Amino acid sequence: MSALAINTDVGEGFGVWGPVDEGDLLDQVTAANVACGFHAGDPDILRRTCEASVTRGVAIGAQVSYRDLAGFGRRFIEVPKKTLVNELLYQMGALEVFARLAGGRVSYLKAHGALYNAAAHHAGHAEAIVEAVTLYDRALPLLCQPRTVLWERALAAGCLPLAEAFIDRGYTDEGLLVDRSAPGALVTDPAEAARRALEMAQAGTVTSVSGRTVRIAPDGGGVAALCVHSDTPGAVAITAAVRTSLAGAGITVTTPDDIVREGAAAPRTGARP
Repeated sequence: MSALAINTDVGEGFGVWGPVDEGDLLDQVTAANVACGFHAGDPDILRRTCEASVTRGVAIGAQVSYRDLAGFGRRFIEVPKKTLVNELLYQMGALEVFARLAGGRVSYLKAHGALYNAAAHHAGHAEAIVEAVTLYDRALPLLCQPRTVLWERALAAGCLPLAEAFIDRGYTDEGLLVDRSAPGALVTDPAEAARRALEMAQAGTVTSVSGRTVRIAPDGGGVAALCVHSDTPGAVAITAAVRTSLAGAGITVTTPDDIVREGAAAPRTGARP
């Protein structure tokens, strides 16, 4: 890929808990996955985070989750599909208000934590995400992993999935994320993260925790977005090293919207014209 987005999870506090200033990290990324209140975030944080993002020209994305403040959205919840659709729309709508007040808008969607991982294989919850996107705005880019149930459902519905890879997370041989409790789950060395990011961007592959080279880009396309988690130790240094590495290879960082406009997303096989 000659251009891709760098996104990070922000606004993940509640009341007096959580980061007060994420400016240093927002200075390094092009897209902010804003917690919408179900796994983290409250009205004050949502508004503050949207304002900080718009000021920097950073795209605002709705990071939607199961209703799980106590578990930080990292626990699977067997919520009925119809209810999950409404919960996702509720979160997107809440963020949209504050995005517009800040002079921006919700410009993409990404699931958080357990919902992100579950939607890779759980048909009902993958379909709930796709339905929420189509009801809200079918043209809204959806960050997810290729060759997952969510990816396939999004293509079939005529949505715009963008292939996402994770700079700071270990991968299984199947191209999915290693459980956070397992060895190799986190990558915290900036130099290693920068090397991985370049491999992801140029080859569409990553080295799994078992040492295998695994393709993580879609067939016929490339990785469109790289993610670093704000709670990964050294996240700012990691992201800065990644940007330096990408720039040295002539790779531009931009927003998810620009990726779509420039036609750099994966071919929409099975999607509506």
